[in-house]
Amino acid sequence: MSKNIGVIGLGSMGYGIAASALRAGLRVWGADINQTQVERLRGEGAEASDMTEAALDAVAVVVLNAAQTEAVLFGENGIVPHLRPGAVVLSCATVPPEFARKMAARCAEAEVLYLDAPISGGSVKAANGQLSIMASGSAAAFDAARPLLEAIAETVFELGDQVGAGSAMKAVNQLLAGVHIAAMAEALTFGMTQGVAPEKFVEVISKCAGTSWMLENRAPHVVAGDYTPHSSVNIWPKDLGIVLDIARSSSFSAPLTAAALQQFLAAAGMGLGGEDDAAVAKVYARNAGLTLPGEG
Repeated sequence: MSKNIGVIGLGSMGYGIAASALRAGLRVWGADINQTQVERLRGEGAEASDMTEAALDAVAVVVLNAAQTEAVLFGENGIVPHLRPGAVVLSCATVPPEFARKMAARCAEAEVLYLDAPISGGSVKAANGQLSIMASGSAAAFDAARPLLEAIAETVFELGDQVGAGSAMKAVNQLLAGVHIAAMAEALTFGMTQGVAPEKFVEVISKCAGTSWMLENRAPHVVAGDYTPHSSVNIWPKDLGIVLDIARSSSFSAPLTAAALQQFLAAAGMGLGGEDDAAVAKVYARNAGLTLPGEG
C-alpha cells in the first residue's frame, strides 16, 4: 500500500499530526492558510509539490469547525475532486454528527471514503503521535486510514460503521472537558479567596478526589502565569455550542454545559480568545478582585 498523506490545517494539532506522520515514514503534503507553517513542515521533510497533484491515499482535515471542513473538502479549492477513488478523508474537527453524515454522503458520491475521526489529547500528544481518536466509518475507511492512524494515535476507539458516532462521542468528551476547565478555574480562584495559593491548590487537589485530567493539565498554566495557547479560549464557545445544539435537538437539558459556556464567552469578551483556555480563570479573578500569578 502506498502511504501518501495530506494534512490540511497546520495549527498546533494538525502540525503535530503531520510531523508524526513524517516520523513514521509516510510521505506527507501539508496545506494551511499560513504559508510559514507549510514551509516549516517542508523543512522537516514534507513534500514540496502541490497537494492536489499528489496521489493521496488519505487526507486528514484538522481545521476549526464544520464550515472550514466543508470548505476544504468541497469549496472552490476543495480537495475531494482531486482524490482518487478509494482514498479516505479523516475529518478531525469537532462537528455535529449530522454534519459528519452529510460530508460522508458527499464523499461517497465522489467514490471517496470518509472516517468520522475527531481527536483528543492536545498539542503535545499530537506532536508525539499519541492522540486518542474517536472514529466511526466503514471497514474500508478504517483499512484505508490504518497507516495514518497508527502513525498519529496512541488509541483509536473504533465506534462502529455508522458515521456520526465518532462526532457524538467527541461531543460527550467536550462537554466534560469544557466543564472541567471552567470548574478548575472556579475552584482555583475560590481557593485564593480563602488563602489557598494557586501552587498549593495544584499540589494538594491533584492528589485528591476532586482532581481531573483537565485540572492537572491546565491549572499549572495559571500557576505559571503562562497562557500560551495549547488549546485556546475561542475553541470552547464553538464546541460547547455544538454540545448545546445537539442537546436542544434531543430535548435534553445541559445546565452545567450552559454555565461553562457563559464563562468562556465572558473570557472571549475580555479579549482573551486567543489565549490558552486556562485563561478562563481570569474571568473569576476579575469578578473577585483577585490577582493571578504573573499579573501586576
